[in-house]
Amino acid sequence: MTARKTDVSFPLSRPLILLLVLLAVFISLDSLGARKLANPDEGRYSEIAREMAQTGDFVTPRLNGLKYFEKPPLQYWATAIAFKLFGESEFTARLYSALCGLGCLLLVAYTGRRLFDDETGLLAALVLLSAPYFAALTEIITLDMGLTFWMTLSVCGFLVAQTGTDGQCKRRWMLAAWTGMAGAVLSKGLIGLVFPAAAVALYCLIQRDLRLIARLEWMRGMALFFALTLPWFIAVSLQNPEFARFFFIHEHFERFLTTEHRRVAAWWYFFPILFAGFLPWAIALVPAAISGWRLPPRLAGHNFTFAPLRFVLLYCLFILLFFSKSGSKLPAYILPMFPVLALAIGAYLRQCAPRHLGWLVLPVFPVALAGAYAAWQAPAAKARDAFSQPLYEAMSSWVITAALAIAAAALVAFVLLRFERKWLGVMAMAAGTIIGTELIERGYEHISPLQSGAALAAELRPRISPETRLYAVQFYDQSLPFYLKRTLTLVNYRDEFELGQQAEPGKSISRLEDFPAAWLAPGPAIAIIQPGHVEQMRALGLAFDIVHRDPRRVAIMKLPVP
Repeated sequence: MTARKTDVSFPLSRPLILLLVLLAVFISLDSLGARKLANPDEGRYSEIAREMAQTGDFVTPRLNGLKYFEKPPLQYWATAIAFKLFGESEFTARLYSALCGLGCLLLVAYTGRRLFDDETGLLAALVLLSAPYFAALTEIITLDMGLTFWMTLSVCGFLVAQTGTDGQCKRRWMLAAWTGMAGAVLSKGLIGLVFPAAAVALYCLIQRDLRLIARLEWMRGMALFFALTLPWFIAVSLQNPEFARFFFIHEHFERFLTTEHRRVAAWWYFFPILFAGFLPWAIALVPAAISGWRLPPRLAGHNFTFAPLRFVLLYCLFILLFFSKSGSKLPAYILPMFPVLALAIGAYLRQCAPRHLGWLVLPVFPVALAGAYAAWQAPAAKARDAFSQPLYEAMSSWVITAALAIAAAALVAFVLLRFERKWLGVMAMAAGTIIGTELIERGYEHISPLQSGAALAAELRPRISPETRLYAVQFYDQSLPFYLKRTLTLVNYRDEFELGQQAEPGKSISRLEDFPAAWLAPGPAIAIIQPGHVEQMRALGLAFDIVHRDPRRVAIMKLPVP
């Protein structure tokens, strides 16, 4: 494709850039407290932070009162501090993820501007802001958004350092890259170091240029990296001898090499997530990658000896192949690709002819219409009882509206681009997708009773006194302890609590046969079970009233002894 001069019919201005920044802030923060915490991740990570803030122990993370070493503590620290400063709520629980998403947008915009020009930086930020998957995860509590921010800082710092001309500035940005790697390691483990190192190694190998290795500020960088990461790893290992083996062997090597975590999927699992996640720019992904790989180091007045987009593509390719090979797969694993891949797409949009770009966004129209039809059919397909049917119907209306908004935006963008109104077309497509994503999130709020223990906690709270014993029998609702502000005694339930139960066996009941004795002990008691286990509880000889029932949970309350 022959590059054409960028359309200047809609020139950039400082007020426009400020408006887009304010839009990004609003989208990131507007509805953080509107939804109840969902299971499992939102409940799990909020509860760990709540217990950390309550106990003041910032060394040993605990979930439901038990030691929990699956992930490092950086996000727990940030959320616990937010709880201390602003109180415990859904808003403060999601604040760190939202700020990390906003930080990614600012880093991408700045890096695009530094590497190329203002337009590329703004286009890259628009691509990322309108990528539905990224936008949605800024408002969901997941460790992957925090990891993504620190990894983005690492890569962007590295790119700016390697393409800069001022020695002191290059040194500062390389130290920022080392800081990003330290934050990534404290967010989710060794991948924070492995991914950038692998990208550097691949780049040097393919470019046949080892001079890059000498420009990494090894002495200062490693000193900074270890100063930031080692204190917690040393402290937690000294207090918990079981930590090192579990964290480094079980959570890294066994998770990658085995299917023990029961998250098995096909090798191509992440490819549709990547393409759907970048809608409406999905069709541009392949040509953007080809263009970025071929792009000469000299661009927009710069004369790099380092090819930044080639490095970005190698970094993204390694992440994609790494997790595709892994024995454990979850959708959010490839989120760190999104911000830096948006740089490549932004650079491609900057040089892409408007008419050609119009044909790249047009396929969004039939895809969005297909999404509207699927949402219309969803209540009949998903709802399995009278409780969930109206919830899915309410959600379906929002999703249909969202899909039609995206379809309309695609048509408007296509027309504008065919008339070579490039900036108007790009912004129309981005705005339509942003609005559509927000509408989908509003629709998701309607099914939150199926995903959250908030309603159950509200019913139980008046029945619970400080003396009431709480049990989770063969079932654990991740969000319930957060809303009850209480931990529960696990009964015949292990899963991710296995290490904690082994370290502190007195805090749980390992066998179901031992539960009746605990239930019959003096004092009030409430147990949370699954609907199919009610008769099993009666068969154990337990006397109780059912005080709550929904499709996922039943709460039983001990009858008072006459």
